[in-house]
Amino acid sequence: MIVVTGATGQLGQIVIEQLLQRGVPASGIVAAVRNPAKAGALAARGIVVREADYTRPQTLGPALAGAERVLLISSSEVGQRLTQHRAVIDAARAAGVRQLVYTSLLHADRSPLGLAVEHRETEALILASGLPHVLLRNGWYTENYLASVPVARQHGVFIGAAGEGRIASATRADYAGAAAAVLTQPVAGNRVYELAGDTAYTLAGLVDELNRQTGGNVRYQDLPQADFAAALAGAGLPQAFADLLADSDAGAAKGALFDDSHQLSALLGRPTTPLASALKSALASA
Repeated sequence: MIVVTGATGQLGQIVIEQLLQRGVPASGIVAAVRNPAKAGALAARGIVVREADYTRPQTLGPALAGAERVLLISSSEVGQRLTQHRAVIDAARAAGVRQLVYTSLLHADRSPLGLAVEHRETEALILASGLPHVLLRNGWYTENYLASVPVARQHGVFIGAAGEGRIASATRADYAGAAAAVLTQPVAGNRVYELAGDTAYTLAGLVDELNRQTGGNVRYQDLPQADFAAALAGAGLPQAFADLLADSDAGAAKGALFDDSHQLSALLGRPTTPLASALKSALASA
């Protein structure tokens, strides 16, 4: 039995779809979710739905009962992740799972990103637990930047603070595919995968591709980190989230979002989704 936590989230839903495509029977998948009422579509497909709230440890033991493998999708609640992840790790150890798979961050052990701190701490907890494990150190999602395209087209400018940093992003579906691949391989020794896209681009390059596909004249404006954070907050983002995004761009300028090991495409058995293809799909669905 494979348990997928955060199963109604954007990544979790795609992982489950990929598991089904790989031949895992619906009855062998547990969708562990905070609110089972929101998982009706999964239940209708024969997938087992169980309540699993990271902030309510008493729900986690029953959620993981009988699990052979658990995919711990990192919490979205930055600042609270370590406590939440510890609760899942403790429950997995108590349940005697054969393998814990965790979605971490690219080069979490040395990344300058503020986001890396809780991932490093979670990885340490997993190592200390003694659980057989796989660390999926996911790079940046292409969708993180594509979300800014509509506003950029409206105003004629795409802002950022990544400078000439090369970003080897991949799509959410690519990362979900890697998780599904690991979860359907024979359980082996502990592994760490550094996952990123096959090709890298700068934000100026992303804007060039946008203009090529749309015939537009958007320009890329690189800002100091503090100015970028202020602009994002001024556009309505919560200050903490604006600071996080600005910190990530500043990290990208230092190479934090680049990797050329091609471990992601190796797991997938195919090339990762090119930026041009992801952008084309995003424009078509806008």
